Amino acid sequence: MAEIVNHRWNLGVGFADRTGNLIEEPEVARFATKRPLCDLIKSVPMGRQRCNQAARDMMASRQKPGDHQVDAGDAGAVCFDCHAGLTEIYVPVLVDGEARGLILAGGMFKEKTLSEQRGQVVELCSDLGLPKHELEQACQETTVLSAEGEALLRDLLELVVREILVFRAEMARKERRLDRLTRELAERFSYGNIIGKSPPMLELYRLLDKVSDTESTILVTGENGTGKELVARALHFNSARKDKPYVVQNCSAFNDNLLDSELFGHASGAFTGAVSAKQGLFEVADGGTFFLDEIGDMSPAMQVKLLRVLQEGTFIPVGATQTRQVDVRVIAATHRDIKAMVEQGLFREDLYYRINVITLSLPPLRDRREDIPILVSHFMKEHAHKDRVSNLSSACMERLMDYHWPGNVRELENEIERLLVLKGEDDEIGEEFLSPRIRYEIYHDGPGSPQAPNLPQAIERLERTMILDHLKQAKWNKTKVAKSLGISRRNLIRKVQTYGLDRRRNR
Repeated sequence: MAEIVNHRWNLGVGFADRTGNLIEEPEVARFATKRPLCDLIKSVPMGRQRCNQAARDMMASRQKPGDHQVDAGDAGAVCFDCHAGLTEIYVPVLVDGEARGLILAGGMFKEKTLSEQRGQVVELCSDLGLPKHELEQACQETTVLSAEGEALLRDLLELVVREILVFRAEMARKERRLDRLTRELAERFSYGNIIGKSPPMLELYRLLDKVSDTESTILVTGENGTGKELVARALHFNSARKDKPYVVQNCSAFNDNLLDSELFGHASGAFTGAVSAKQGLFEVADGGTFFLDEIGDMSPAMQVKLLRVLQEGTFIPVGATQTRQVDVRVIAATHRDIKAMVEQGLFREDLYYRINVITLSLPPLRDRREDIPILVSHFMKEHAHKDRVSNLSSACMERLMDYHWPGNVRELENEIERLLVLKGEDDEIGEEFLSPRIRYEIYHDGPGSPQAPNLPQAIERLERTMILDHLKQAKWNKTKVAKSLGISRRNLIRKVQTYGLDRRRNR
């Protein structure tokens, strides 16, 4: 747009900030053009001062009653006579009714007042010390704008402002979206004490948002070490029951009789050793949340009592005769396939459907490997000694990423704690500190899977990994490595060549 104004009328497009000060940055200066009269006036200090004041006068004229005032919502073009008697056309940039700046083009004469304006220029600029003949010559070279040209220029400047406002609105929208995504990423880096930002974890967070503040019974499934109790805690502390008790019981920790007493309590004298009445955990959890871990290990007899609590909210303590009433939200968890247990007759079908109102399945760590660096960083901060920051070498991190983690997040945490203990004073933790099961793992896929190697391939991979590890530990001293591995130096050299384990390629 500025190029059109420049090409058609030899006029530059200028910009002023909210205070009316002209913006003279390099990216703005490229829209300027050579205007003989304006350039002559600006060649003296007083002339430059007056030109700079002109834009401030334009902004001021918008803020006080007068011929140049524009309505709050009007961003129409306005004509303004500058200090030298030249015509300027400007358009205020309005945001929420407030002028944030000006777009202007000027330093011209209008066709209908040409002779009058030329006389004014010579008169108004007489005190600048400029030769009269130079002023008159510059007047002859100054653009003269017809009424039609003036109307077109007004339209073009208004269009420039509209484009600026559209661009500003789009940038503001993008900034808001970026801020929202940044906040969402920051929030979704974790959920309570659950850490991870992989797609499976983000999906889990979305489900937690939906079900946390409900009263529905939740079944949390997943392998051991995936964080089922962390999910239960997140459900409780993000619910309306967060200020009420949160009780945990592992159903595989006791036999039937003891578990019955733990869950439902007992009366005094109910059995040998019951010298006094005991309150059960369901009563302790009244009004709050009860997390029943490993519910798949519960016996059929206990399943019946649990079903009654879930359906009616009532139970009878061991040895008692009166029914107790409680209001408890139950969250159950298991690493077993409960549906398969139902089909085998090992788990009550009615209880299965009662606890399986909503199921949250936790992914194993091997299915969300992109979370491993985040978890490693978290555990290193949690278990590191104060003022002692350590980092994992890239090779060490690669081994952690490649390992299949049968013990999931719990196993990873234990491994990081072990590394921090064994590293000593080293700032960087190398792969040599890793547990042998991680350093010498050959493949991740389960036995019999299509990706699993055959026996010769597995032996070859293990041999290559062990030789490379020993070479690195011995700083590539083959004599020491051959001795530590219990093979001859000649045999070692042959294997190094076979596996391509030269020092340059395996730094």
